[in-house]
Amino acid sequence: MWIALGLFLVLHGLVHVLYAGQSRRLFELRPGLLWPDSSWAFSRLMGVKTTRLLAGAFLFLITPGFLAGGLGCLLHQGWWQPVTAGSAVFSSLIFILLWDGKFKALADQGGVGVLINLAVLAVVLSN
Repeated sequence: MWIALGLFLVLHGLVHVLYAGQSRRLFELRPGLLWPDSSWAFSRLMGVKTTRLLAGAFLFLITPGFLAGGLGCLLHQGWWQPVTAGSAVFSSLIFILLWDGKFKALADQGGVGVLINLAVLAVVLSN
């Protein structure tokens, strides 16, 4: 069980790199995907270019937290839980702020990631 959870956390962290690449337009996760250009919190205030830059930076910052949490879990270190919980909360906050405010194509905007983060928090807080 701990091996599966640790590996899952590492993979979940790596998915943040994919979204960071999408935000910087290094590649497209899906053809025509414009995320995070229409962020309800950042786009109008800072413009699309700055929103993309912030999204990439935040997502790259989140990745090491999930990687460390996953490795800590695999190695049975006591610190993996707060590191993972902090990463899940920060990740959810960022995806909510980068959301376009519409309930359309939520999976393309990190909606599935937020649900995964909630499940990760439930597991972390139950241990």
